[in-house]
Amino acid sequence: MDNSNYLQIKKKLPLNVNLLAVSKGFSSEEIKIINNQGQKDFGESRFQEAIEKQLLLKNFTNIKWHFIGRVQSNKIRKIVQNFKYIHSVDSYEKLLKISNVSFEEKKNPLIMLQVKLSDDPNKGGFDPKVLIEKWDHIKQFKSIKIKGLMTINPKGLSSAENIKLFKKCRNLADSLKLHDCSMGMSGDWEEAVEAGSTWLRLGSIIFGNRSY
Repeated sequence: MDNSNYLQIKKKLPLNVNLLAVSKGFSSEEIKIINNQGQKDFGESRFQEAIEKQLLLKNFTNIKWHFIGRVQSNKIRKIVQNFKYIHSVDSYEKLLKISNVSFEEKKNPLIMLQVKLSDDPNKGGFDPKVLIEKWDHIKQFKSIKIKGLMTINPKGLSSAENIKLFKKCRNLADSLKLHDCSMGMSGDWEEAVEAGSTWLRLGSIIFGNRSY
């Protein structure tokens, strides 16, 4: 595995931008290589695969695990039990359940609320208007800490179109007084940084091609 891309990207990033290494589809050995270069934050989107890696890497106590996949209601308890960060909470109902489960489990996960800023049918998330309407209620939820917003842009956009959508997310986060925006992946991370991202979710560009 060639980790030169990882090191080059890290050098380019402003101090306020965090790199989340998306390790879905990559082995625990590959995670170790990047971890040895100083990478602590790793993102997984398939629960069972993530748990297997967490067991294999349980002695690597500096690793912070982020759940970035679609949150299924029947997996919420297990996600809360095993992840400190959740980047993909896409509805009020799921957020309420996470809050209730976190209280029961005596956990306090850090949450990014996924917002839908385009008409892409393949993407989920809060409608921004609904999020604003419910914000006062959401702020009262117990046992969670909402850190920011997350969004995924449709594929095939121009650089200018990517920046425009990312800035919508940044402006919405600012209006809600949220510090973080989890936005930008391997194909559009530079536009995300320009628009104000604080968390980049990078996988293939730093690990190489996935096995699936």
